[in-house]
Amino acid sequence: MPAHEFESDTTTDPLAHERAHLAASRAALRAMREDAQNLDIRDVTANWVNAAVLQAQIDERIKSLADLAHTPLFFGRLDYLHVVGAEEAEGAEGEQFYIGRRHVHDAVGDPMVIDWRAPVSQPFYRASRKDPLDVGRRRRFGYTGGDLTAYEDEHLTDPAEAEQTSKLLQAEIERPRVGPMRDIVATIQPEQDEIVRSELGGTVCVQGGPGTGKTAVGLHRVAYLLYAHRERLARTGTLVVGPNRSFLHYIEQVLPALGELEVKQATVEDLVTAQIEVRGADEATAAVVKGDARMAEVLRRALRSHVTLPTEPVMVVRGSRRWRVPAYEIEEMVQELLARDMRYGAAHEALPQRIAHAVLVRMEEAGEAPDDRVQNAVARTPAVKAAVKAIWPAVDPAKLVLRLLSDAEFLAEHAEGLLTEDERKAILWAKPARSVKSAKWSAADAVLIDEAADLVARTHSLGHVVIDEAQDLSPMQYRAVGRRCSTGSATVLGDLAQGTTPWSTQSWEQALHHLGKADALVEELTAGFRVPRDVIAYASRLLPVISPGLTPVESVRESPGSLSVREVASGVLDAAVIAACEESLAHEGSIGLIAADARVPALADALTAAGHTYLSPGQETTAESRLTLVPASLAKGLEYDYVVLDEPAAVVDGEPDERTGLRRLYVALTRAVSGLTVLHAASLPEQLV
Repeated sequence: MPAHEFESDTTTDPLAHERAHLAASRAALRAMREDAQNLDIRDVTANWVNAAVLQAQIDERIKSLADLAHTPLFFGRLDYLHVVGAEEAEGAEGEQFYIGRRHVHDAVGDPMVIDWRAPVSQPFYRASRKDPLDVGRRRRFGYTGGDLTAYEDEHLTDPAEAEQTSKLLQAEIERPRVGPMRDIVATIQPEQDEIVRSELGGTVCVQGGPGTGKTAVGLHRVAYLLYAHRERLARTGTLVVGPNRSFLHYIEQVLPALGELEVKQATVEDLVTAQIEVRGADEATAAVVKGDARMAEVLRRALRSHVTLPTEPVMVVRGSRRWRVPAYEIEEMVQELLARDMRYGAAHEALPQRIAHAVLVRMEEAGEAPDDRVQNAVARTPAVKAAVKAIWPAVDPAKLVLRLLSDAEFLAEHAEGLLTEDERKAILWAKPARSVKSAKWSAADAVLIDEAADLVARTHSLGHVVIDEAQDLSPMQYRAVGRRCSTGSATVLGDLAQGTTPWSTQSWEQALHHLGKADALVEELTAGFRVPRDVIAYASRLLPVISPGLTPVESVRESPGSLSVREVASGVLDAAVIAACEESLAHEGSIGLIAADARVPALADALTAAGHTYLSPGQETTAESRLTLVPASLAKGLEYDYVVLDEPAAVVDGEPDERTGLRRLYVALTRAVSGLTVLHAASLPEQLV
């Protein structure tokens, strides 16, 4: 039944009315899925290739129409004061619209649930008493499991109704975190919605402290862009780049829950290791130099050094005739290609055609009438091929990087004026590898190879790329990601205060420059919805040291009693940590025990001895297994209802310098959604005292 045909809420039981609409909507969704499953494509495909493509599209459609039992089909309702235009409401007419994760229509095509991304849904997130956007009533629904159990109304144009915080909204934000990350589609705030609905053509950078929802905003922006520009992005592709596999596993269910199945997810390392395997690791000093943007120019110089100006003419034999192209003319061709700054590989392909064209000009001057086939044949002659090999030889990107890192003279020649002697020594291998396959490449080396590969042949560009925890990327990593969206746009997500790599970015202006998106819009989210007020205020004591000038997060969640800091004797620290975990397990939700990496083995033994099973980061929490032991180095981007933080001083000491250590501690302190217990035997950092 179309939404506008339902009776108004003058019925004696509005909740029963809404439950009936939910049941009818679920039935309609099942019918939509069955229609897709029953499609017969035999008479509409010309060949097996078309049939395979169409069938794959139908299969994706069927997957996207799955009814997830514990995911509410709709979470809100808008009652407009006036009739909304049909073109704005996906074909619907009327004043009442149910807002949900996807569009659902009945048998005759009338909408029963409107996609949250549709224009008519926008007031659900933006309407206020100051600007009701023609909405008389906004209704929110509360669910227990998949059952609709409550509703709450805001009469936006009723001056007699006092403004108050939505209890259902607050409950949804504070709902226990069990399993992977959820979408926030029911709780998107106006400032978040503005970023989510920003246009495809522009790149957006979101600076957001812990709990401001920046990751969710980035993922929802992808979902919105796929809705608004589906055909274009289906053609060009979309990608989410995360810091590690644990993080990607944590967020991987958000987009499918919104009906989006085509977005790829990868780490930067995944993107750059197509040609080589990472088996080695760099010292921090070497990694910083290799990640510096100056290395791009070192690579460009090293690559171009393979070009040699000709000293001999090229003699091409065709039948009984000999055609001579003098060295000075070939040199002009080479200089022109160099001046155009073409990709090295493209110029390598162009040079034989230039030489062959010069031969064709001579043939025409001699009265012959050669065509393109003759030019291609000349370009493939042994004489031309030999000349090109000598002048502009093919270069393997991995071999180029191998030589730079192995040959001190070669590196010094091409790093002159760019790298200091100490920087060159830092990146040179003490024991050079014999071959590309035997080399123990590091993650930073793989990025250099990727840069070199792009200098040889252009990297394929996608339509949109999301980069999360972007503050931890090096300039060269930014360049690697930027190549993947050179003709598209990006959403950059991060928090400068959480930069924990030696090469972490100092400013978004620098980062966006290296990404190739210097004109990006930078937005700052400062309202916190995840971390309790006492917890974020405690962690924010570190900000003046780790990121001066950054605006502290203002949490909307009061949650008194959510922070406990306990000093214990060193001999009983492990036992106290186990006891704190047991206290947290008495509550509903997930528990994260976060500790310095070096402390993890001892705590693992203590948990086992106490009879507690535990998960590793990335493993999905369940109702039966809710405790995760988290090395501090892997805590970024994760969240738990209750966090037990072991020995803050050890977290700081586990990093190469104090500022990085304090930033790592800031991350660990801000993973809690409902409660944080800090236990320490050593003295706390002075900023926390």
